[in-house]
Amino acid sequence: MMKLKTTFLALALAGAATMAAGVTASAQKATVGIAMPTKSSARWIDDGNNMVKVLKERGYNTDLQYAEDDIPNQLSQVENMVTKGAKALVIAAIDGTTLSDVLKQAKAKGITVIAYDRLIRGTPNVDYYATFDNFQVGVLQAESIVQGLGLKDGKGPFNIELFGGSPDDNNAYFFYNGAMSVLKPYIDSGKLVVVSGQMGMDKVATLRWDGATAQARMDNLLSAYYGNKKINAVLSPYDGISIGIISSLKGVGYGSADQPMPVISGQDAEVPSIKAMLRGDQYSTIFKDTRDLAKVTADMVDAALAGKEVTVNDTKTYENGVKTVPSYLLKPVVVYKDNWEKTLVDSGYYKKAQFQ
Repeated sequence: MMKLKTTFLALALAGAATMAAGVTASAQKATVGIAMPTKSSARWIDDGNNMVKVLKERGYNTDLQYAEDDIPNQLSQVENMVTKGAKALVIAAIDGTTLSDVLKQAKAKGITVIAYDRLIRGTPNVDYYATFDNFQVGVLQAESIVQGLGLKDGKGPFNIELFGGSPDDNNAYFFYNGAMSVLKPYIDSGKLVVVSGQMGMDKVATLRWDGATAQARMDNLLSAYYGNKKINAVLSPYDGISIGIISSLKGVGYGSADQPMPVISGQDAEVPSIKAMLRGDQYSTIFKDTRDLAKVTADMVDAALAGKEVTVNDTKTYENGVKTVPSYLLKPVVVYKDNWEKTLVDSGYYKKAQFQ
């Protein structure tokens, strides 16, 4: 009788072990769909690679797709992820207002939806938002301009032009508003002069963050307003836009001893812009460590799929038109010519050889 009980116990334990293994295997085989906007920016390539690396290390399958800034393409990619049974979606939206229908389908299937660095707007079916403190990004950009011009030392007045990000990206408004919280008092006092008079996102936005679009606008500003004036600073929200602005300025002679480059900001610490900083063409950029953002996002996926509480540190800021999306905000870092190596190379984000 004892032997029979032992046998039953052994079978029961074996069955429990098999079930546990099955649960673990099932969790490990969960697929996370990752929808990124474009490969035209090195930053998004890094984001995609980092997300895949972290999620695979945690036992997930991944489906990484790039839409090359084509809205219908991204919509189709997300629809396919839902159809193929993804358990979670990580989406860096091209246009944060166009995904409402597909996210309704995702929610009906119990799929967790995480907005990645760009807020998804106009839908209740986004669960969490992982991003950087976007208002603070703008503050840091503007403070770098204040520093570069010496405004706190009473220097000025200086001429400045303002560039914004893409009007379909919610972050662009946070960057602009953060920057203007610093710059507007100097504009109001006359220490900074926007010679063109173009202020506000309705006038300064750059569709799709496109460098060529920014270059064309800078060409127009220079020819229309700066015939006999010098431009001293340009607020640029992104490195790709900064490169376009620099090309325009160089086309009319800036970057020489008698016509130095204006103080130009940027964002994303892309290799061409770090090289531009080392040449003296760009003054600053903002580093957002996408390795940290990938880890935070993976933590959200882990907790949500395990039915645990998801860690967030902001429940008030990011209202998407339907709901306030629980968010986790990471801290951005401003990069200058004198701290780029410590910030970007010593941290392992880049190799020094990439800048030689």
